[in-house]
Amino acid sequence: MLGNKRRSDRVRFDHKHTVRIMGVDGTWQRSCILLDASTTGAQLEVEGSVEPLKAQEFFLVLSSTGLAFRRCELIWVDGTRVGVRFVSAKTKRNPKRAVTGSR
Repeated sequence: MLGNKRRSDRVRFDHKHTVRIMGVDGTWQRSCILLDASTTGAQLEVEGSVEPLKAQEFFLVLSSTGLAFRRCELIWVDGTRVGVRFVSAKTKRNPKRAVTGSR
């Protein structure tokens, strides 16, 4: 079970929090619902195609002005839901392929 593999506790939200994901190069973006988050990652429900996420890295834009954001890498895809890990200098590793299908 994934809960055993997580390094930090997740916070689930009672209300929908609309956020955006955007390609690192700025060529695409999608609206999302932030389902839960932790200090290391988040679970999102993506509106529209998840195809651009195969780029593996993108920005999670948390504010309407774009001033609050986190760089992310795709960890898993399950239909319209995705799991992301927040990328920092400490977590940056060699790119891995995302696991598709059920978590």
